Amino acid sequence: MRQIRRAAVIGSGVMGAQIAAHLANVGIPSLLLDLVPQELTAEEQKKGLSLDHPAVRNRLATEAIRRLNKLSPAPLFRADYAKLITPGNLEDDLHRICEVDWVIEVIVESLEPKRQLLERIERYWHEGMIVSTNTSGISINAMVEGRSEAFRRHFLGTHFFNPPRYMKLLEVIPGRDTDPAIVEFMRDFGTERLGKGVVLAKDTPNFIANRIGTYGLLVTVEEMQKGGFTVEEVDAITGPALGRPKSATFRTLDLVGIDTFVHVANNVRQNVTDPQEQRAFEVPEAIQKLVERGWLGEKSGQGFYKRVKQNGQRQILVLDLDTFEYREQKKIASSALEASKQAKGAAGKAKALLQGGDRYAELAWNIVKRVLVYSAEKLGEIADTIQDIDAAMRWGFNWELGPFELWDALGLVETAERMRAEGLRLPSWVEDWIAAGHRAFYEEKDGKLTMPVNGKPEPVRVPAGVIDLAALKKAGKVIAQNTGASLIDLGDGVACLEFHSQNNAIGPDILTMIEKSVAIAEKDFAGLVIANQGKNFCVGANLMLILMAAQEGDWDEIDLSIRQFHRAMLALRYSQVPVVAAPHRMTLGGGVEVCLASSRVLPAAETYFGLVEVGVGVIPGGGGCKETARRVAESVGPEDDLVPALARMFQAIGTAKVSTSGAEALAMGWLRETDRVVVNDDLRISAAKAEVLRMAEIGYTAPPKAKEIRVAGRDGKATLQMAARSMWNGGYITDYDLHIAYKLAHVLAGGDVPAGSLVSEDYLLDLEREAFLSLCGEPKTIQRMQHMLATGKPLRN
Repeated sequence: MRQIRRAAVIGSGVMGAQIAAHLANVGIPSLLLDLVPQELTAEEQKKGLSLDHPAVRNRLATEAIRRLNKLSPAPLFRADYAKLITPGNLEDDLHRICEVDWVIEVIVESLEPKRQLLERIERYWHEGMIVSTNTSGISINAMVEGRSEAFRRHFLGTHFFNPPRYMKLLEVIPGRDTDPAIVEFMRDFGTERLGKGVVLAKDTPNFIANRIGTYGLLVTVEEMQKGGFTVEEVDAITGPALGRPKSATFRTLDLVGIDTFVHVANNVRQNVTDPQEQRAFEVPEAIQKLVERGWLGEKSGQGFYKRVKQNGQRQILVLDLDTFEYREQKKIASSALEASKQAKGAAGKAKALLQGGDRYAELAWNIVKRVLVYSAEKLGEIADTIQDIDAAMRWGFNWELGPFELWDALGLVETAERMRAEGLRLPSWVEDWIAAGHRAFYEEKDGKLTMPVNGKPEPVRVPAGVIDLAALKKAGKVIAQNTGASLIDLGDGVACLEFHSQNNAIGPDILTMIEKSVAIAEKDFAGLVIANQGKNFCVGANLMLILMAAQEGDWDEIDLSIRQFHRAMLALRYSQVPVVAAPHRMTLGGGVEVCLASSRVLPAAETYFGLVEVGVGVIPGGGGCKETARRVAESVGPEDDLVPALARMFQAIGTAKVSTSGAEALAMGWLRETDRVVVNDDLRISAAKAEVLRMAEIGYTAPPKAKEIRVAGRDGKATLQMAARSMWNGGYITDYDLHIAYKLAHVLAGGDVPAGSLVSEDYLLDLEREAFLSLCGEPKTIQRMQHMLATGKPLRN
C-alpha cells in the first residue's frame, strides 16, 4: 500500500515553512530546503563564519523553522514538533529527496522558476515518489512540459490555503497525465492524515476558491461604486449577515494583502480568453492606487482600514475612497441588517437580508445574484461538481454556505425568475434542471442527498467515516432527549450523547441526560460516545444559573447543582460500558470535567482545553479538582513526591491556562497516553465510535471505585500557596486571584491532612464543593461572573 512516511518541502517562505509545520503536526518528518545565501549577515560575520559554513548555507530554512514558534496563530500543535523538520539547502541537499515519498514545491509564484526546479527534482526522482506544487493558480500542465511521462503521472497540484494548519481547504489539481490512483490517494491522504477538506479542481486559472472568491470581491467593489456605498457599509452587508466571516470584503483584503489580491486577479485576466470575463477581472483604479502607495493592508499597517491611537485609545479608521483619507467609521442603520441579525442560521440570515427591502438589501442582492450565476457558469470548467465548488468556498473563504447551497436557501426557482426578470441569462444547465421539475440543486432521494451531475441527480460524495448527527436525528435515531441534550443511535451498538443547549453550557438538563444516557448505554449498548457538531464542544457550566442563585443567596440550590454534577461525573467514570468523549474547539470548565470523567478522550486537533473557572471567581466544581488530584497520584510512584506534578496542574488551573491544540492538552497532562488526537474534525465521531467498539471487543472493565487517593496534604498545600504568593509578589496575579489560589491549593492538596495521607473520593469532592460554595458568596466572584456574561471576557478584580 502507498504511504507517505517522509516528505520534502522546497521553499521555506511563509507557506513552505507552515506546510512543513503541518506535516510535523501529523507526525511526518520533512526536509525543508531553500536557496544558499550569497551574503553573510552581520551576526554571521561577528561569529567569523564563511559562506561555506553549513549554518550559513542552511540559514534560510533554519530561520524559517525558528520563526514557527514565534508566529501567531501558532502553526505547530506543539512547539517541540519543530524537531521533525530538518533544514537544508538546494545545492547540498537536493539529492536527499530520493529518501522521501512526497516532494512539495513551494517557491516563488512564477512559471519559469518552477519549471527549472522540477527539472532538477526529476534527476533524483524515483518511481512512486509523488511530486506536487503548492501554487495558487499557475497551470499544472505548463509546469511539467518537457518532463518524462512517468514523472508527469506522479505530479499534481496541492494548493493549501494560508495558514495551512487552520484553513481546511486543500485543492487537489490533477494534470492531464496524472495517474488517477495517485489523485485518489492524495484525496484520501489529505482527508484522513492531514485533516483537510479536499476538493478536486481543474487546471484552470486560480482553480476553484480563488476564482470565485476573487470574482465576488471585484463584483462587490463594482456594485459598491455604482451605488455610492462606503467601505464600512459594504463590510456590514457582506459579513455574517450574508453568512460570510466578520472580515467581510475589505477587512479580508487587508488580511490577505491587497497586492496579493491584485496578483491573483491579474492571473485570471491574463489567462482567460473570454473578453467579458477579462473585463470582470480588471482591478479597479482605487485598488491599484492602494498598491502604488504601498497601502497593502495588515502587512504595511494600512489598507482599507488603519489602526491608530487617539487620546490614549486604540481606534480603527476606515479609508474614504473618494478623498483617500482615513476617517472614523460611521454606524449603519438598516432594516435589512436588523432583520438578518434577528434571523437564525446562515440561510435565514441571508434570506432576511436579501428580502429586507432597503438599499442595503438591494446591494446584497446585486452582488449575490452575479456570484451565483458566475459559479453556475464555471461548473465543468473549474470543477466537475457543485459539491466541490460549495465546499471550496466554505473551507477556503469561510463562507457558511457555498454558492449553490445559498441559492437553494433563497429558493432556486424564485431567484431564477427574479434573475431573468432583471436581464440575467442563466446557464443552460440550470434552466434545464429547473425545467425538469427540480426545485433545488440538492435534493433528498431515498434518504440520500443528491445533486445534479450531467443533468441527472447523483449522490453527494460523503467521505468514509463521516457521521452527521443532524441526519441521524432526522432519520429517527433519537433514543432519548430533553432541552439540553439528545441520545442518538450511531448504529453497531454505540450511542452518542449530544449537547445542544445554548453554547452547549452544562445545566441540570444535560446532567440529567448524562445519568440517563449511561443507564441506557449500560443496558442496551456496547458503549457511549459524548460528542456534538456545534461551534464548540462545551464552554462550561451554565454560569447564568449559578449567578442568579448566588445573587439570591440560594446556597441550597447551588449545593444541589454541585452534587448533581458530581453524581453525573461519577456515573461516567464508573460506567459499566466504555465512554469516549470526542471534544472539539472550546472545551472549558465543565466540558473538561466531562472529558476527565470519561474512559477515553479523542479530541479534535483544534481543541482548546482548560479548567478556567478562576476567571469567574471560583474553582472547578464538577469533579475537576478531585480528578486532577487523583490523576497526579496515579502518575507517580507510590513513594514519589506528589508536589512537582501537582504544582504544574495547580499553575494551569490557577492561571486558567487553555491548550492551543488537542496535542498540547496531552502534553499539559490533561489527557492520558491512551487518548489520541483526531486531526480531521469530520472524522472525530466515527473515530470515537470505533474506539468504543474496540474497547468493548477486548473486554472493557469499569475502573474500581477509588477508595483511597494519596494526597500532598498540608505540606503540599503550603508549597502551592507559597508559589501563588510568589506570583502575587511579582504582580502577576491580583489579591483576589491569590485568595482563589489558596482555596484551590487547599482542595488539590487534600486539605490539612499529613503529607501522603490516603483520602476517599467523597472527601475530595466535599472539599471541592465547600470551596466552590464559599467563593460563590464573595462579592468579587459575583462581579467576575457578571462581567463574563456581559462581555465574554474575564475580569481581573
